[in-house]
Amino acid sequence: MAKKEMEVVKNLDVERYMGRWYEIASFQSRFQPKNGVDTMATYSLNEDGTVHADPKSDEAKLKVKFYVPPFLPIFPVVGDYWVLFLDNDYHFALIGQPSRKYLWILSRKPHLDEEIYNQLVEKAISEGYDVSNLHKTPQSDTPPEVESAPQDTKGIWWIKSIFGK
Repeated sequence: MAKKEMEVVKNLDVERYMGRWYEIASFQSRFQPKNGVDTMATYSLNEDGTVHADPKSDEAKLKVKFYVPPFLPIFPVVGDYWVLFLDNDYHFALIGQPSRKYLWILSRKPHLDEEIYNQLVEKAISEGYDVSNLHKTPQSDTPPEVESAPQDTKGIWWIKSIFGK
């Protein structure tokens, strides 16, 4: 039996969503080092202030373009980016994509309250994810500055992400 389509956040305030997010947990992907620490992403709008999304929909189903130095040459990887949950203050989020092969728990701070973490895991389960593949990401108490991350080749996962074509 086919799984039901995942529910996504409605009426995402994209500008408010932009900025730095820390990866609290994720499914391992081939684009990340296996033992990555201090993983973070910084999202920014296209130069014209737009995002690549369906203009006819109020759902947070976006396309994200990842630039992945230093692990690959400057080479964009484009994928579906569905915001499955986002708190009202835009402090933590659950991100997935239609195949359910990828899942991320993100936070504006390097550490997330265990109770909130567990609630996000429960939400992922309710959306049909097998969370046995979910991996917590080690985060330092004092994560590296964004500007220094691209030069670090010892496991810091730097993603400069741009919503766009």
